[in-house]
Amino acid sequence: MARAKFQTLTEQMFYTLLCLKEECCGMDILDRIPSMTGQRVSIGSGTLYTLLEQFLEEGMIRETKVEGRRRSYILTESGRQMLEKEYERLCAQAEDYRRIFREEESR
Repeated sequence: MARAKFQTLTEQMFYTLLCLKEECCGMDILDRIPSMTGQRVSIGSGTLYTLLEQFLEEGMIRETKVEGRRRSYILTESGRQMLEKEYERLCAQAEDYRRIFREEESR
């Protein structure tokens, strides 16, 4: 079964939205994601610009300015809520992991 669009976020989606807490353009995002993740996560430009278009269509980000081909974006309240939902999901997964291994260690 296909995953419902934006029901959960990939790492690239999560960090793209996280970057847009502050206004920035695509090139800024391409630089920030590896930097904020200690080089653990990177994103290709094709993937990034596809995601930005999808996020715009869903109202998760909005365009703030256009200077030639350079476009800047910022997170909307809807995008912030999606990030919060994903953060809570990831925390729940981490808690499940800790609980399962604590139970195993206590046996």
